[in-house]
Amino acid sequence: DFEAVARDLIARGVTSPARLACIGGSNGGLLVGNMLTREGARLFRAIVCQVPLLDMQRYHKLLAGASWMAEYGDPQVPEEWDFIRTFSPYHRLRDVCLRPGSGWSCPQVLFTTSTKDDRVHPGHARKMVRRLLDDGVPVGSAEKVLYWENIEGGHGGAADNKQRAFMWALTYEFLWRSVGEGYRLPKAGSKL
Repeated sequence: DFEAVARDLIARGVTSPARLACIGGSNGGLLVGNMLTREGARLFRAIVCQVPLLDMQRYHKLLAGASWMAEYGDPQVPEEWDFIRTFSPYHRLRDVCLRPGSGWSCPQVLFTTSTKDDRVHPGHARKMVRRLLDDGVPVGSAEKVLYWENIEGGHGGAADNKQRAFMWALTYEFLWRSVGEGYRLPKAGSKL
């Protein structure tokens, strides 16, 4: 799985948590949202979470979400919600990460979304950022939380090539400043 691959890259000396980032959009946003709330900064220095699905308790009430119930389950059925809650980043943040003594810290994170997304409601990203910035995250635990919402475009986050180029430039600039700046190639055969 995704987390195991990241751990293997670190264990083999290919990279280190200080140089490891992940990016995912839509359902991949759910994946990286879970990386944010599972291992956080212990595994990743930076995360880019694009047009993400993050609130799994309400996903089925927003836009196309009801069509995904066969895949994820019905959060209104208590037994199903007990399972779904384990991979709902929005709920994991409060239930697991922000508990006293959890040791969790937030990697640098960039959330991007689109006001006109017709599949994943921008409320997923908005709520998560709000929770990270305002809802009791200990000082210093969320060192950099950034948010960009394009008012045009759709599920891809951009309406045209110019906006798409801007979004990717924003993403790569964030990644460069998070994990790339100051990087020097190691000597052949050396460990990171």
